[in-house]
Amino acid sequence: MVTDTFFDDTLAIDITMATLQSINYSIYFDNSLDELVNFVAKGDYSRFFVLTDENTGKHCLPLLKEKFGEDAKFDIIEINAGEESKDIDFCIGVWKMLIDFGADRQSLLINLGGGVISDLGGFAASTFKRGIDFVHVPTTLLSQVDASVGGKTGIDIDSIKNIIGTFTQPKAVFIEYSFIQTLPARQVLSGLAEMLKHGLIADASYWNLLKSSNLTVPSAELIYLSIAIKNKVVIEDPHEKGIRKSLNFGHTIGHAVETYSLINDEDSLSHGEAIAIGMICESYLSYKKTGLSKAELDEITGVLTSLYPAYSLNAENNEALYDLMLKDKKNQRGKINCTLLDTIGQCSIDNICTKEELFEALAYYTNL
Repeated sequence: MVTDTFFDDTLAIDITMATLQSINYSIYFDNSLDELVNFVAKGDYSRFFVLTDENTGKHCLPLLKEKFGEDAKFDIIEINAGEESKDIDFCIGVWKMLIDFGADRQSLLINLGGGVISDLGGFAASTFKRGIDFVHVPTTLLSQVDASVGGKTGIDIDSIKNIIGTFTQPKAVFIEYSFIQTLPARQVLSGLAEMLKHGLIADASYWNLLKSSNLTVPSAELIYLSIAIKNKVVIEDPHEKGIRKSLNFGHTIGHAVETYSLINDEDSLSHGEAIAIGMICESYLSYKKTGLSKAELDEITGVLTSLYPAYSLNAENNEALYDLMLKDKKNQRGKINCTLLDTIGQCSIDNICTKEELFEALAYYTNL
């Protein structure tokens, strides 16, 4: 078991949202779309393309077009919104469109959208002609604080999340806060789960700051701090050999619940709703295995259940969920691997959890 702390005990609240430097690329905040226009102009690209979905095409693409101006020439590739589009068939469709539009190795793909666009677009670009440049313009809270930063690309197979993918860093990320202000409340909550996770694994003061804030629309400063936490972890461990596994807290059980819901529910859980369930269950495992106090377990459970609706799970679901956990890419030699909390703000990685322990954690959630 490895335990590490990478962050100060306190975070400054009055911050300047300066450009963050990641692994050979920059994350822009102020005037980010102007920075995007400058980036493209300086990049000497033969062509550039925008990957989007119908929602982003309607709400966000007009602002991008306005920034580039009427004379800008670029082609748009649009896919259906939703996790169902993050599969090999849609990826093939993106590749074919790039071929039809005449993309070459000096082309640029701009991924304008949420986590599906970031993951799928990054994967398509990283494999097209053995790799073309891509940048992310994340338009949801989830994609801003999670999918767009860190260089993970991926697609799903048989609803197994991100089972095929690459580690390929974008050339830049552009965070436009105005996009967040137009999101439905459910999408905001989905991204908020990852922000809460960042506090739980890395900084208790950030967790406390989130608890005391108006989370209906998190402030630009809170989003900046969350991205800074994730970026620091990613720089330390780009390929998830060590401390980057801390970002998986809540995701072993959460991804299984998310996949189960995608398969079985007409109105499936959002990523954040499923990860909230996963964090409750894995906080219980932390209480049982790695020293999280009962008071902290109660605190985490109380915060998450106050924000996210209850989901109906029972013992009859356990075997199906366990089968999904066995397919998780984080597993080690067929054993299910979890990141757990030692205390709020500090975590431990590489905790092997038995079937019985996982079922006990699911029962804890079911009986709340």
